[in-house]
Amino acid sequence: MSATVAVKNVRQPVNQIPFVLRVLWFFILGWELTGIWILAAWFLNLTIIGLPLGLWMINRVPQVLTLKARRGAWELDLSTGRSRYVGRSQPSWIIRGLYFLVIGWWFSLLWAGLAWLLCLTIIGLPIGVLMLNALPTVTTLQRN
Repeated sequence: MSATVAVKNVRQPVNQIPFVLRVLWFFILGWELTGIWILAAWFLNLTIIGLPLGLWMINRVPQVLTLKARRGAWELDLSTGRSRYVGRSQPSWIIRGLYFLVIGWWFSLLWAGLAWLLCLTIIGLPIGVLMLNALPTVTTLQRN
């Protein structure tokens, strides 16, 4: 009689880029690229065709700004060989959609513009980075 053990799920944490490299990225290219990235995403959000790409770009602002890895893990199902990204649970898409239509689409531009400008000053830099990291939540209530 042989016993078999099947491992259903294996979670592997997302690796973070070293802090020094993230700081260098921010000062050399991240800040400028984030401003262009936000404007392009916001203009895509104005069109129905570009909306999915625009929201995808907004959700990646923290990565563009500081190369910050998304929280969560990759889940691998060994029986099927498929993997998927597992993050925090999200509010229902209906609530997120209504929020985006009523508040998120216009408030996200104001939020992002203020945060981006705060990053110009030494005193405002920490607040600006925190605000830009929260941009996906401000736009669509996405939890990071």
